This record gives sequence, structure tokens and C-alpha cells, in this order.
Amino acid sequence: MLDALIVLIFVAAGAVIGYSGGELLPQDWLAANKAGNAPWMLLALGTLLGLGMGFAVRSVLRRAEDQIRQMPTDSLISRSAGLVAGLLVANLLLGPVFLLPFPSQLDFIKWLASLLASVLFGYLGMTLAEAHGRELLRRLNLARPVEEEPLVPTLPSRNKVLDTSSVIDGRVEELLSTGFLEGTIIVPAFVLEELQHLADSADSEKRTRGRRGLDILNQMQPKFASRMLIHDLNYPKLTTVDAKLIRLAQDMEAALVTNDFNLNKVASLQGVAVLNVNELANALKPRYRPGDWLDVRIVREGKENHQGIAYLEDGTMIVVEDGRDHIGEHVGVIVTSSLQTAAGRMIFARPQMPQSLAS
Repeated sequence: MLDALIVLIFVAAGAVIGYSGGELLPQDWLAANKAGNAPWMLLALGTLLGLGMGFAVRSVLRRAEDQIRQMPTDSLISRSAGLVAGLLVANLLLGPVFLLPFPSQLDFIKWLASLLASVLFGYLGMTLAEAHGRELLRRLNLARPVEEEPLVPTLPSRNKVLDTSSVIDGRVEELLSTGFLEGTIIVPAFVLEELQHLADSADSEKRTRGRRGLDILNQMQPKFASRMLIHDLNYPKLTTVDAKLIRLAQDMEAALVTNDFNLNKVASLQGVAVLNVNELANALKPRYRPGDWLDVRIVREGKENHQGIAYLEDGTMIVVEDGRDHIGEHVGVIVTSSLQTAAGRMIFARPQMPQSLAS
């Protein structure tokens, strides 16, 4: 209804302007050139131009409406404030210009200067607000008096943004099923595009990873339809998916779910809450202390000649002293020490039967 009204207004305006322009033509000129129907021709021309202008304005308004709907709230507020501030500065600067004496023939210069200044300062205000406004809003939101600081840590955001690595990993689905990952799960459209690009890759390994990620999302969609959201917000000015993920998490005040070590560090430096599934898995691994007894199967020899290597079900490596002679056998071992490395936890042990069995 609104679209039709916009088009009708421009059509009517074009018709009126065209016919009025024809009426203003000198009658002598019309008679001399036998152009008595000129007003009606200009009416038709004005109607066509108004129709074209109406459709053009309607298209521009629709695009602007879509952009405003997709724009984060803090970005909308900062841009609006920047536009108002720019227009106020333009009017303050133009005040002295309107007080200057101009000949009546040059009055149009004042209005032209007013129009150009309003457009220029309004655009500059929106640009500066886009660059720094949201950061200012965040700082104002965090700038509370010391006595108002909560006595307990703030709970993490209920919104979770998934990156490509966490989707391909697949453990997010299990975390959702068990209830350990709460809130709305946001899958950005540019992550889907990256998965599709991997699935279409000529490299077989990348193609397998991309298809696995798409299959996992297809499995999760019907199971968690009420909690999953495919978000279409994109950032054309940002060239990398990592930068877009961080920006989206900031705009939506959400936590970023990732297994990417470098993305984890960069996002943390920019103040984004990060949930790393690998760190969660390492934190949930059983803690074995010196003196604990384990039953393991030694699968290969270690770096030293007398060592054997075994693995727990969660992948934790166990270095067994004097275990080389027991390769392929199940052996009871006593934990002597453990070491946390960047790759995970490593346990050192020696063969020994538990006292209850030895007796």
C-alpha cells in the first residue's frame, strides 16, 4: 500500500508540473509553432518521469529499510546521533553566512551553501559515528561507579556465535543435547559460505571437512530449530571471516564458540567472550595424581629405548617406564607424574600391579 502511494504521489506531481509548465509557455509562441497541444504533451512526459522517479524512490526506500532492519541497535543509535550532530554543526557554521548581505540575484548561493553543508557535515557525522560511536557507547555502558560493580562475576552472554572450526568439529551438537551450551546459537551466513567454499574445493581434505560441517548443521537444524538462528548480517568492508565473526560477536554482545587458537587470542584481546571446545575438553579430562593405578595397553615404543607409549580413551598419552617389553599387552601401571603441554596432558607411569591384586 505504501509503495503504491509513493508512486501515485510522484506520478501526480509529475503530471501537475508538466501541465503547469505547458500552461506557462507563451501563447504567441504556441500559436506560431502550432503547438496548442504542448501542455498535454508535457503532462504525459511529466507523468512518465514521475512514474520513473516513483519506482526509483520506492526501490531506494526499500533498500534503506532492509539495511536499517539488519543494522545492530548500537550502530543505528550512533549513526543517528552522528547525523544529528553533523546537521547541528552545519547550521551553526552557516549562521554567519545568512547574515551577510547578498544581492537578491545571488540569494540562491545561500541555499546552495546550506544544502551542500548539510549533506557534507551530515555524512561526516555518520562516518565518524560509524567508526567510533559504538566503541563510545560500550565505554559509557561500562563506565559505572566502583560501588555499583557487581559482587559476583557477570554471567556469560546467552547468545553464542559459531565459527567454521566449531561447526566442523561436531561436539557443539553434543553440548547442546546435554544442555551445557545454553541460549541462542547463531550461525552467520558468511560461515555457511565458507563451508560451501570448502565443500566445493578441489582439495579432498578440505572438501571432506566442508561437507562434514554442512551435514552437521543439517542434523542440528531440526533438533534445535527453536534455538538456532541463521544470521544474514554481513560486513562487506571486512575481508576475512575471522574479522567478521569478532565484529558480529561485538555487535550482538555474544560469546564466540571456536576451536581456532589464533582466533581465540585475537577475540580475547578485543574483549569478546570466547568459548573454546578444546579447552573445555581438556578441562574435563580426568586428573590423575601420583599413586593412581591404571590399566592400559602399550601400543608402541617411546623415544627412549626402555619406554612404552599407551593412550587413554580421551587421547591422553601415557609414557610408561620399562614398558618397551610389554608392547601389545595390557599392563597395570602406577602414575608417577603428569605434565600439561600445549598439545594436551601427558602422564608418566611405571608398570606395577595394584596391591590388592598382588596380595
